[in-house]
Amino acid sequence: MKQIPMTVRGAELLREELDFLKNVRRPEIIKSIAEAREHGDLKENAEYHAAREQQGFCEGRIQEIEGKLGNSQIIDITKLPNNGKVIFGATVVLLNTSTDEEVTYQIVGDDEADIKKGLISVNSPIARGLIGKELDDSVSITTPGGVVEFDIIEINYI
Repeated sequence: MKQIPMTVRGAELLREELDFLKNVRRPEIIKSIAEAREHGDLKENAEYHAAREQQGFCEGRIQEIEGKLGNSQIIDITKLPNNGKVIFGATVVLLNTSTDEEVTYQIVGDDEADIKKGLISVNSPIARGLIGKELDDSVSITTPGGVVEFDIIEINYI
């Protein structure tokens, strides 16, 4: 099976969610199902059906997280020597050459991506355009709004 790249932080967040689902959410749902069963006829018991549906979602998410963690390749960027290249996990400061606006992105796994926090997926067009580039390189990236030119002004392995 294909390995899924993930930062240390991303793996920790998934483990925390898994722990919550198994130790908090699952017992809550089991309790809800038991209470709904006490109300009698299960065919027309909306509470019972809603609790069973929640149980299905919870168990599905548990399986999904366990699968991702089982197939993950956790990359600790802080333990890699900074060779000046953009790699998975690197934090890159870019200068938009047309607007003189600076943006900072960290290249992370798909599950960790959150553009509002400056976390972009390794599979995004921006990340694919940056991987392998070096400090002071100019990069042309095709975005939905057209081609954007960036200068790489800083690369950090933090």
